[in-house]
Amino acid sequence: MKLLLIVNPRSGREKMRTQLLKVTEILSGAGYEITVYPTKKQGDATVRVSKITQNEFDKIVVCGGDGTLNEVITGLMLTGVKCTLGYIPSGTLNEWSSGLHISRNIPVAAADAVSGKDIDLDIGKFGDKYFSYTASFGAFTEASYSASQDIKNVLGQAAYFFEGIKSLGNIKPIHLKFSSDEKEIEGDFLFGAISNSMSVGGIVKFSESAVKLNDGMFEVMLVRNPENIIQFQTIVDGILRQDLTKDGIEFFHTKKITVSGGENVPWTLDGEYAEGKDSITVENIHSAIHLTVPQGE
Repeated sequence: MKLLLIVNPRSGREKMRTQLLKVTEILSGAGYEITVYPTKKQGDATVRVSKITQNEFDKIVVCGGDGTLNEVITGLMLTGVKCTLGYIPSGTLNEWSSGLHISRNIPVAAADAVSGKDIDLDIGKFGDKYFSYTASFGAFTEASYSASQDIKNVLGQAAYFFEGIKSLGNIKPIHLKFSSDEKEIEGDFLFGAISNSMSVGGIVKFSESAVKLNDGMFEVMLVRNPENIIQFQTIVDGILRQDLTKDGIEFFHTKKITVSGGENVPWTLDGEYAEGKDSITVENIHSAIHLTVPQGE
């Protein structure tokens, strides 16, 4: 059996530099012939994966953060190649993997990547781009892509917090219109996320009853610009208590949604910057990828 191991050597305090030998020992011990590919720059994983052919590899294992995983998934979606993925999270947040209970312990995650069970997962398409767990805009989303890799490596998750604090004074409501089969919403919003994840930004967490990662549906959460401090407090309380029925919060499920009026609105896709457009359609691609997760999940 053949396995492509894609490694981002700079992610998450560069921890993979000291763990790579152990990881390859675990993977080869499971009977795989391994090809190791260290990424050299942003987007490199997409380029590498876009060159593989069907049946060239039995599995692709990704060692890196959510951004590296996004690049690999993008490469697979662009080529149409079907290949089971394994994920060894070694980034700063690793937000997507936490919802799947993939271990942050690198050797444990490596073992699970070749001995776990395979599940199907939905993927999002944002115009002509792809995302594995979230497309978001507004408050604090800039922090995920504005913090440099060097700062992330030194400060870890705190890097996102400090970048978010720097942007507080620049938070302004964004006027957008959202159209789906379920509903049409227009107004001024401080934050919005179209996601397939148990959490967004490490701050907004959904209850397990609210999210299914393979149901062909997104979870859409929109935070309206509060009219007063009381409504603001109500919104914050709703987010912290996972009660998304509070006044000022819009929460619903949809498989496809069009966002209008966002030509100058920056978005983040899995923590990476994406340019807004006057009108963009976000679509759920049901069961798009196969991922190996721990047996207990």
